[in-house]
Amino acid sequence: MFSDRIAQAVARGEVTETYRRSPLPPAEAGDRVRTVAGLIGVTEVIEVDVDVLVDDDARRAGFRSAAGLRSSLAKRGAGPVYRVRLAHLGAADPAPVPVPVELSAGRRRVLQAALARLDVESPRGAWTVRLLRRLAESPGSRAADLAAEQQRPVSRCKTDLWRLRELGLVEPTVTGMRLSGLGVAYLDGLAE
Repeated sequence: MFSDRIAQAVARGEVTETYRRSPLPPAEAGDRVRTVAGLIGVTEVIEVDVDVLVDDDARRAGFRSAAGLRSSLAKRGAGPVYRVRLAHLGAADPAPVPVPVELSAGRRRVLQAALARLDVESPRGAWTVRLLRRLAESPGSRAADLAAEQQRPVSRCKTDLWRLRELGLVEPTVTGMRLSGLGVAYLDGLAE
């Protein structure tokens, strides 16, 4: 959901919110994200109008001005913008097994639609569930490992992982990437 730099700023209390342009809410209140700076909790997610954001909003997100924040969001295309309020929840065990989260039927439908869009947009066809299952079998996989297996450039595999991370389905580990609690719950629901 956010970079290591932002996670560390949240841990220091310098950043208390982030803004995401996304076709669907990037998180839900109550979500917890394991980062290099510890556990970060999502306290609120609301859609906002970027034209009414002020400098104080931007500073809480680590920007100097609202103009800078709007410029950053403009680079991410069109669509709704969400304010995600954050709180540092303390240190996190670096490698606990992800615990499946409660996944509502509505959120499952939203995730299915987002994954279907990624699959349809890809020239190689359906890849999202395959990659999620691969990470379930081998947590901590690196983009370089996936690239070698798929005979694809590392940069493309990093992009795939980043897209799944933006949806909250995968998370970083010390060695690579693995399913998040949301990703575990999503796959568990497919097996039913």
